[in-house]
Amino acid sequence: PPSVRPSQLAYPHRVIILKAMETVVKNNISSLDKSTAKVVIFLASNEMTKSKEVVWEWQQAASSVLVAVGQRFINKVMEEVLTKFQPGILPHYFVMQTFANLAVSNVFGMVPFLNSILGTMLPMLGMAKQDHMKSVFCYALQHFSESIQEYVANLDQAPDPTVRKDTFCNEIFSAYEVLFNSWLQHREPKLRLAVVEALGAMSYLMPGEKLEEQLPKLIPAVLSLYKKHTESFYISKSLCQILEASVDIGSRSLDVQLDALLGTLHPQICTPADPAVPLTVKNHTEVLRCFTVLACSFPDRVLTFLLPKLESSSERTRVGTLLIMRQIINSAPSQMEIKKPFILSSMKLPLQDSNNKVRRAVVQVISAMAHHGYLEQPGGEAMLEFLVRQCALPSDPQKPLPDVDDPTSDSVRSISVNTLLLLSTTVDRMNNVLWPYLLEFITPVQFTNALTPICKSLMHLSVKKREEGGNASLIPYDLNGNLPSPHALTTRLLVRGGSGTWGCGEILHPEAVQPQHCCPELWVPHPWRCPRLWVGFFLENTEKSLHLEEWEEELLLLLQETLAAVSDNAWICHFVTEMCRQLNGYNGFPTEKNFLYKCIGTTLRACVSKELVQKQLQELLETARYNEEAEWEGLASCFGICAINHLEETLAKLEDFVRSDVFKKSVGLFSIFKDRSDHEVEKIKSALILCYGFVAVHAPRELLLSRLEADILKNISQYFSTKVGSRMGTRRTPGDLTLKLCLIRSIAMISRAVRGSTKCTDFVLGRKAELMAQMVEFIKAEPLDSMRTPVRQWAMVTCTHLVLLEPQLSDPDRTELMDACLAGVLALPPLDPLWDRDGDGGDELFADTLGALQELLKTLLQRSLTPHGLQDMFAHLGPWIKSSKQHERQRAVELSAALLDFYLGRLNVSTVVPFYNLGVLIALFSPRCSDSVGSVRQRAVDCVYSLLYIQLCYEGFARDHRDEMVEGLKALKRGLEEPDFTVLFRTCTNIAKRVPPDQLMSLLLSMFEGLADPDKNCSRAATVMINALLKERGAVLQDKVPDIMSIIHGKLQEVDEEHVHKAAQQTVYILAAQHTGVVVSSLLGSALPFDSHTCAMWRALAAEPSLTAQILEQLLEKVTRDVPYKESRAFLLGGSSERVATPLPMAATCALHEIMSAPESGPAVLGLYAPLFVTLLLRVSCTVGVQLPKSLQGRERRSSSHAAASRSLQPCSCAVQTLRAMLARGGSEAVATAVGSAGGWELMENPERHHEGVTVLAGSMARHAGPRLPLIVKSLIPTLSSAFDSQRVTATAFLAELLSSNVVNDLILLENVMDSMTGRQKDPCLLVRVLALRGLGNIAVGAPEKVHKHGAKLLASMVNGMDDRDDPNNLVALEAMTSLSKLLEHLEERDVRATLLHIAIRIRPFFDSEQPDLRRSSIVLFGNLTKFSEGDCEAFFEQILNGLVTLLLHLQDPKPEVVRACKFALRMCGPSMGCEGLCDMFLNHLREDRSLHYGEFMNNVCKHLVSAAQLASGWAAVEKWLTSD
Repeated sequence: PPSVRPSQLAYPHRVIILKAMETVVKNNISSLDKSTAKVVIFLASNEMTKSKEVVWEWQQAASSVLVAVGQRFINKVMEEVLTKFQPGILPHYFVMQTFANLAVSNVFGMVPFLNSILGTMLPMLGMAKQDHMKSVFCYALQHFSESIQEYVANLDQAPDPTVRKDTFCNEIFSAYEVLFNSWLQHREPKLRLAVVEALGAMSYLMPGEKLEEQLPKLIPAVLSLYKKHTESFYISKSLCQILEASVDIGSRSLDVQLDALLGTLHPQICTPADPAVPLTVKNHTEVLRCFTVLACSFPDRVLTFLLPKLESSSERTRVGTLLIMRQIINSAPSQMEIKKPFILSSMKLPLQDSNNKVRRAVVQVISAMAHHGYLEQPGGEAMLEFLVRQCALPSDPQKPLPDVDDPTSDSVRSISVNTLLLLSTTVDRMNNVLWPYLLEFITPVQFTNALTPICKSLMHLSVKKREEGGNASLIPYDLNGNLPSPHALTTRLLVRGGSGTWGCGEILHPEAVQPQHCCPELWVPHPWRCPRLWVGFFLENTEKSLHLEEWEEELLLLLQETLAAVSDNAWICHFVTEMCRQLNGYNGFPTEKNFLYKCIGTTLRACVSKELVQKQLQELLETARYNEEAEWEGLASCFGICAINHLEETLAKLEDFVRSDVFKKSVGLFSIFKDRSDHEVEKIKSALILCYGFVAVHAPRELLLSRLEADILKNISQYFSTKVGSRMGTRRTPGDLTLKLCLIRSIAMISRAVRGSTKCTDFVLGRKAELMAQMVEFIKAEPLDSMRTPVRQWAMVTCTHLVLLEPQLSDPDRTELMDACLAGVLALPPLDPLWDRDGDGGDELFADTLGALQELLKTLLQRSLTPHGLQDMFAHLGPWIKSSKQHERQRAVELSAALLDFYLGRLNVSTVVPFYNLGVLIALFSPRCSDSVGSVRQRAVDCVYSLLYIQLCYEGFARDHRDEMVEGLKALKRGLEEPDFTVLFRTCTNIAKRVPPDQLMSLLLSMFEGLADPDKNCSRAATVMINALLKERGAVLQDKVPDIMSIIHGKLQEVDEEHVHKAAQQTVYILAAQHTGVVVSSLLGSALPFDSHTCAMWRALAAEPSLTAQILEQLLEKVTRDVPYKESRAFLLGGSSERVATPLPMAATCALHEIMSAPESGPAVLGLYAPLFVTLLLRVSCTVGVQLPKSLQGRERRSSSHAAASRSLQPCSCAVQTLRAMLARGGSEAVATAVGSAGGWELMENPERHHEGVTVLAGSMARHAGPRLPLIVKSLIPTLSSAFDSQRVTATAFLAELLSSNVVNDLILLENVMDSMTGRQKDPCLLVRVLALRGLGNIAVGAPEKVHKHGAKLLASMVNGMDDRDDPNNLVALEAMTSLSKLLEHLEERDVRATLLHIAIRIRPFFDSEQPDLRRSSIVLFGNLTKFSEGDCEAFFEQILNGLVTLLLHLQDPKPEVVRACKFALRMCGPSMGCEGLCDMFLNHLREDRSLHYGEFMNNVCKHLVSAAQLASGWAAVEKWLTSD
């Protein structure tokens, strides 16, 4: 901040500023002006010396600024700093350090000041008491000395060329005395090291005689420091400087010190340097410099000391000694020149050392020797052989992290290879040493690993030789007897070149073969072959990226052309013999040996001599190592290539070999084949089978077909069938697998060869079906829990080739092939990432097998590239595509995508034809676009993409036509990793819309199959597509609706997923919206009782009120259209009849119940409340006592055992339940509850008391659903004329009960209902007439005020009822009397007068009826009639007298209700009898709550009767009674 002064800054901030100043000065020193420099110098000087204490970071930063400015302004800096360097005063620590650093950074500017500085400083040495001051003085003296040496060494550039080393000798020696005599003995290690560093640099400037004088003391003193310090670098550096100074003055003292020096320095080298500690590496360098100085002065004594140590048992000693040897060979060449033989002879033991550290050191020594001519001496070849052996070291089995202290064989090999290449490319004097000597190492097998560096070296050497011109590059065989022959050399290099060994091909030059038989135009730079073959492959490819098969083919072609150009049969015979001789040298190297077999085959092919060919083939068969499976292919390749020109000889030799005793145990033509086991014989057969395959591949096509069936396939089949027969019933062995694989490969090669023949189109392979069946068996025999062998893959590849041959496969064979292959691959368990950790290539093997399956299916599809062929293919793939296992779906959909893409690519539509199975295939793949597995989704989109373009092609669009909607699938595919399933479902729907109308039904049927998909997402997609299709295009499917409904029902049974059930219900609703009647009829055709799924489908129809209303109306019509039951006579049961329910009304009733059980049906039920109520009420009446059809009785019993069937199938119960459901859904839950509480529902189901239940229902309706009654009454009244008694009974009972409620009067329904009841007086049904009278009587309860108005009509009805002649049990009369009693309470006398006597007379006979109800009702009515007797007293009095005796007698009636009626009637008659006493007695004694003493009561009655004169006319009757018994 501005308020802070510079003097107030803390030193950390000062350090930052000073470092910034140093950076600015260094970067801008050339533009720094003098005035600014002075300011900077002054500031930095003050900062450096402001504190007398040493503050390292702060003062060091200030010192660095001064040093930076001193690069240009040295005088200004010295002027300032010297002011702080006064005689007699001990200077600041950093003043001295600044001097020292300036001396190093600006030598020419600083040295002129050093004389005066040394003069001032020397007296101060004695003043320094603190260790840090002594150290800085040592530091300054060291740098002053180094600066003076540099100045003197560059006097030609110095500003003062008169300066000499002698100028400073005396001052330096004076300082030396203080440092050596005083400070070197100090206890502080750091100070001692600072002193010894200074002494080393000062030794160069000391006077010669003084140095010579001091050496006997100085060297031992310095050597002694090694024991005191672990950091030896400073000691070694100083010692080296002292030794160099001593040698410069020609010191004689070193001779005496030499043994001590060697003995001390040698262990320093033997201690390994740690690269992580740089000072140890630097120490090694300084010690080696010491040895260089000593070796130059005392070569004999140094070698005498060193060479014996090469035989030491200590590894470190041997390695250290070799390092020193390399150093002195390089740095003292002139002194070592005459010592070369001695040194080479001393290297014999190190050459035999097996220690990698020693080997590495020896290689380094050999490199040094090569540069200085050692290897040109006798014994040099041994050194080169050692170097080549190191190049051939095998790789370590395990490759740990590289360790410099403990090198691996790979490390030694790498150093050796680099050394050999270095010697051959950069050391010219080695050319004649290495060429042609290195050729000797090409053919021995033990040097195989070194071939690459050897060949590279030879390449460089041969180039150099050719550049020299003339015959310099020719190989002098006459002077080098150890060189391999041209045939051997060519064979070796050719084989190694075939394995990709760098340089082996390049070194093949005409001079390597006999020149007179070579073709330089083929083997040297060629217009097209050599640049691509030799340069292109070896320079453009690394060892790992070489395509060896292609490389081998090129080499074999080159060999073939070379042999053709040589055309010397003798040379070729010699060549092939040499090749066969080298075969055993490649045991353990299968790649090289197989290539050599191919070379032999190529050479035999070029051989003219048939005898030689047969001989060599026989020899190859006899000597082949059949236990090495890797060798079979080489042998087979040899026979195949040979067969190109020698087919007859090759086939004959194979057949002869088999006919020989090779397969016979204990006896054999060749001893090599004696006592072979079955396992060994099996391997020979495997190899021979493979040979036949290769022969077929290479044989001339015009000769192959004629020999195929009779010779090749016959023998192959014989070898394999023999094996199979001998192993029948035994478990599979590894040998069986080997033989099987060989057979498969051989058949595949034969099939390819036949296909490649120009006559293939006419050729019919007679054994095709047999071969295909064998391959299928192999595939089926493989285990399905793992894949460990390539049997499946190879068998399917073979089948692919066989399929293309004639004759075509039969349909059963084709089906078996596809099913076996699909099951053998797709059903394998998913690959385990850990399964392949042992490196057996499980992932790669499966990928190859899947690829083979894909190619086979493509080939099969190609044979039938039609919609039918495509349909057939996916008929087999379909179950795998819809598998419940993710990995199976993944594989199947991946295959499908590839097949559809292949089909599209091969499709060539010449005429527009229908793609008739598009719908089925779209239904298969569209739901998969929503699969839960991301990869399945993506590949399914590819499938749909291909299908839609196939459809467009069939519709006549061009191949390059692009459809916007289809192309949109590509954009959709990019987002399938984390998809929006709503978008996916919409896309699936859009895809389905592309299906032609004629395939709509097939699409739907296939989509319905997708409802059972194990993947929920796919199942959901199928439901979305189905419903979307039906919404948009369902109107045209009326004829198919029953089928669709049946399928939906089946899927609901099959799939127990909630989303499927919901979607299926939605489907039913969509269909019903378009085809209501068909859907209703279809559902009504379902078996009774409805299962849960049918019920769910019915409930689905309640979703939308208007549709629900339509369906309810249709169902009501179904209920009423057919008769509710049929009369059925059971003849076996005595001829009685029973009523059996008809199915359609029953089904409709159940359907109504299901629909109305859905809450969504509420609005529709409310809208149809009255029709529903009336229809269901009448349905109940018609089903009372009705039986189930016999066909349903068993089902009803079975369904009762299932929890799902909670509703009864009995007709009446079902109707009652439906009615209850209708009331509940129609908002009349209170009605249903009230009826239930009163037991009304049970009463309705009782045939005898059904009308009572209806009465309960009517009463509840009147109480809780009055507003609903007008429409109900309106609908119910017409049913009073129904042909069914039961319906009339129910309607009459309901209406009769309504009359007991005032709501009828309130709703202005009374007259209509009353008229209806009056009209039922003549009904043929007795119960109807009874209920009608009851209803008329109920008016007295429901609307008493209306009784007077309709009195005459009501009385007439009652009288008519009492006069009913068709009433054997007087039930109508009973009801008439009961009702009339209720009505009389509300009638006036004038209404009754006309009929009073008639009624009284009519009811008199009932007083003595045997039925208590009749007695009670008639007596009560008689009592009520007395109220109207005033106007006609005499006539009615007579009726009273006539009935008096009966009434008095019935006071003792056994029925209490009759007794109560008599009491009531007598009380009512009392006032009309004219006897006040009798009247009072009736009123007092005949109260209902009072008991009666009958005898006493009768005595009193008689007394009153006798005393009543006006009753005289009644004496006769009384007397008669009194005298009676």
